Amino acid sequence: MESAVKCSIKILPATDRKGREQTTQQLRQVHRTESLSRLGMTACGMGAALLPFLMAVFLFWKGSSTFWAFGHSLQEFLFSATWAPYDGLTGGGNVGAAMFVSGSLVTCFLALLFALPLSLATAIYLAEMVSPAVRHVLRPVVELFTGIPSVIYGWVGVTVLVPLLQKLFPIPYGFSVLAAAIVLAVMIFPVITTMTADAMLAVPQSWRDASYGLGATRWETICHVILPSARRGILTGVILGLARALGEAMAVAMVIGQMKRFPSSLFLPASTMTTVLANDMGGAMEGGEYSAALWTLALLLFGISFALIFTIHHFGRDPMQVETEG
Repeated sequence: MESAVKCSIKILPATDRKGREQTTQQLRQVHRTESLSRLGMTACGMGAALLPFLMAVFLFWKGSSTFWAFGHSLQEFLFSATWAPYDGLTGGGNVGAAMFVSGSLVTCFLALLFALPLSLATAIYLAEMVSPAVRHVLRPVVELFTGIPSVIYGWVGVTVLVPLLQKLFPIPYGFSVLAAAIVLAVMIFPVITTMTADAMLAVPQSWRDASYGLGATRWETICHVILPSARRGILTGVILGLARALGEAMAVAMVIGQMKRFPSSLFLPASTMTTVLANDMGGAMEGGEYSAALWTLALLLFGISFALIFTIHHFGRDPMQVETEG
């Protein structure tokens, strides 16, 4: 009867046999609708859960052909410095992807080094130093950076950042690892800032009051109470920002120079895993060694992203929940 009321179905008085039959029919219709809705939501949930698994299986099937079809080893792929796959079915080339892996790691961690101090400072200001009215104005401004397309970041990097770096530093081309790291730092700044501010705001006000009651200053409270309590949320934001930087292709490809070499200098061009995939996958022969090597690179990128997500779920739980469980 309650389900029928919630669905705004008018139930006739069960004073006679006909009224009881109509009531029963309406209730059956309500239960049938609820069952179909539950089935649809279950199918959507199971599909969303199975999609990453199916993607992993597909990438493993395509990427593993480098090893079982063309006879290359995992050690050669990860640590060799020679990247010269044969774009054909016979194979015989070299698939050393170490330069691309190192290029991705260097640019991502350098971007994190640039973005983390600024993100922490902005998050502390938003969470602890401004009034709620000012916070409601500034937070959407910071979050606006998240919705800007990657190509816009890349275009601004090409037209503004690259010429500026060429004037300030001895960079022969302007396109460099440093330019890519700065662009990535701007892109991950709102992610880390928002997650850090949310984690700090989740700390109970009573903890702040207790710290002030013991004679601590605002900065002592922030450093010794707020930040340690929010450390898991901050870690989650850092890892999400790192994952965003690792998977970025368009903006990085526009400013890094796309030279297939190790990132031996911040002022010289290089390549990353994503830029190689974006540039070369369309022209590689399907089923050939070059295409298989690129699929293996995509599989490696997927594995790194999965490891980062696993780290978030394992170490980045809600700090309040962790304290409660402890």
